[in-house]
Amino acid sequence: MVTSDVGSIVVALGGNALAPPGERASIHDQFRHTRESLAPIVDLAALGWRIAIVHGNGPQVGDELLRNEAGRDRVEPLPLGVLVAATAGWIGYMIQQSLQNALRRAGIEREVLTIVTQTVVDTQAPDALRPTKPVGHALSDDLLARLRGQGTVVGCDAGGRWRRLAPSPLPLDVVEADAVQRLVNEGKIVIAAGGGGPPVYADPRLGWEGVDAVVDKDRVAAILGTRLGSDTLLILTDVEAVYRGWGTPRQEPIRRLRAAEAERLLESEELGVGSMRPKVEAALHFVRSGGRRAVITHLARGRAGLEGETGTLITGDA
Repeated sequence: MVTSDVGSIVVALGGNALAPPGERASIHDQFRHTRESLAPIVDLAALGWRIAIVHGNGPQVGDELLRNEAGRDRVEPLPLGVLVAATAGWIGYMIQQSLQNALRRAGIEREVLTIVTQTVVDTQAPDALRPTKPVGHALSDDLLARLRGQGTVVGCDAGGRWRRLAPSPLPLDVVEADAVQRLVNEGKIVIAAGGGGPPVYADPRLGWEGVDAVVDKDRVAAILGTRLGSDTLLILTDVEAVYRGWGTPRQEPIRRLRAAEAERLLESEELGVGSMRPKVEAALHFVRSGGRRAVITHLARGRAGLEGETGTLITGDA
């Protein structure tokens, strides 16, 4: 049970936290990394926060695409939207079990459960379904040639590596948000919108239909937080904060941004197209939609970030 109520929070946990870049992580490695990533969430549970967790799936969906390719002569490959749902299930299982064990060791009685939620996307926007987002691992020359021969769209990422490209339409809503809200308000810790959630659209005749695409999990975390009425969005990543001059001798962390300042930072192109831009965009969306604050900080320093000791705090303009 929740013994106190300090507020409602959505925690966005990066997929790289469970499978770090450059490591060929076995499932045992991913369980280990998962266990190591959960200390901030245990801290929040101990303090009485009502918690929803959204996680990434970049490395894991890359593995599933490789399995698709390796087995395509013997079994029918699964489409990307189904792979997103599959990874939401098994990554959710890893987080759920690991968090249950960590809470028990800490003497905290909180139920943890995983829901495979669907994310409504805007399929009508110009270029919404044009493949532009790199997904999966870098491609070998042989696999690149084979995928091109199959008609798969490929392109270079920011690092010059050839990868598959997938559509990444704008997320609008989470279908099961009301159910998540009921569970969170009961004190349960809910893992939802894994990998951003499998994207869907409303077909006038059939109802919900899947889209073979990916969505940004941080933006979905912001949308879910808005639907839950959460006061805080905590984005945990592999750097301490948002930086000015990132990668230069003059780089320095930005400790606080009001919404208008965050907008100007995004307009300045200083963040480029790197992984920090969508996090700032998600944080801005959250505070512009009624959230009290968003914090972007390192995975290991979630509680310190919430207490203002590290990270970047983004708030409204008031």
